[in-house]
Amino acid sequence: MLKGISPLVSPRLLETLARMGHGDEIVLADAHFPGESFSKNVLRADGIIVTDLLEAILPLFELDSYVEHALVMMAPVEGDTADPQVEKAYLSSVRKTNPGINEIGKTDRFAFYERTRNAFAVVMTGETRKYGNIILKKGVTPITSIR
Repeated sequence: MLKGISPLVSPRLLETLARMGHGDEIVLADAHFPGESFSKNVLRADGIIVTDLLEAILPLFELDSYVEHALVMMAPVEGDTADPQVEKAYLSSVRKTNPGINEIGKTDRFAFYERTRNAFAVVMTGETRKYGNIILKKGVTPITSIR
């Protein structure tokens, strides 16, 4: 056990976050997401909901400040609706460490799948809410943060 690191962050997830470079993306996928179909680097976080995992990861992880949206969720497919409370809950968790984040970008289902194919890793969570997937893009850690 390490001090200052949430027990929700497994050793493998901690290693994955450390190995990622700026611009790399990690997908926090809901329990229904076909992660194994899109990535060879799948980590398990069964039983952990995305809001809790965001709160555990983001103190360790700088979001990319050079892109329009460092956080991206899947937009509902035509004729479907997403529960707005899911995004609201995610923003609430994100703002605990990133108070300047005002919105989460949206991308269509197949573009989300393509980004997942190119992501550094996919974390399969216990999230059961529909459209509960989110992509995090890693940024550059400021020098003052590592001294």
